[in-house]
Amino acid sequence: MTAVPKQAKIAALFKQAVVIPVLTIEKLEHAVPLAKALVAGGVRTLEVTLRTDAAVAAAKAIIAEVPDAIVGIGTILNPDDLSRAIALGAKFGISPGLTPELLKAAAASDLPFAPGIATASELMAALAAGFDTLKFFPAEQAGGIKALRALAGPFPNVRFCPTGGIGEANAATWLAEPNVLCVGGSWLCPAADIRSGNWAGITAICNSAMKSLKRP
Repeated sequence: MTAVPKQAKIAALFKQAVVIPVLTIEKLEHAVPLAKALVAGGVRTLEVTLRTDAAVAAAKAIIAEVPDAIVGIGTILNPDDLSRAIALGAKFGISPGLTPELLKAAAASDLPFAPGIATASELMAALAAGFDTLKFFPAEQAGGIKALRALAGPFPNVRFCPTGGIGEANAATWLAEPNVLCVGGSWLCPAADIRSGNWAGITAICNSAMKSLKRP
């Protein structure tokens, strides 16, 4: 599979998702009920980050036990992480940044992949490797919507999933930008609710978000 069809696939996934929860799962026993709570609230496309010791087992459990979830792997930092995501059966991969080694491995793989960028130079490196659907991270800290609009000038065909500093208060503003396909964030599943097992509360947050976050 070449980068072009893979990019078309991840672009379609992002557009359909509207919002992708960034999941940092500390305990394996939280994985399946959390995913079920998100899916029940209308949020099916999930990013399980490789930030914890439980992450790989958590992603594996969700893929096996929550068939309605579209599971991607986030915080992919190197080719080994990419291989791990592929072995798990992830539907897509996301990185917070990029390196030449990671871009080369991702371009050679069959996994739909969105490298992370924060600058025009990083964006050009991603384009050179065949990637035009990208993560803009950390979105607010890297200049916010003004920065994204500035990048749209020289790079009109690039589309983004901004993540970082995005929550209930500003998600709709980001989604209104023509070069934004979806947004990522952790506000759909607060850490306190995960720790306490407040799955119904997470479902309610998701229901509310999916009703209010309509792309213009």
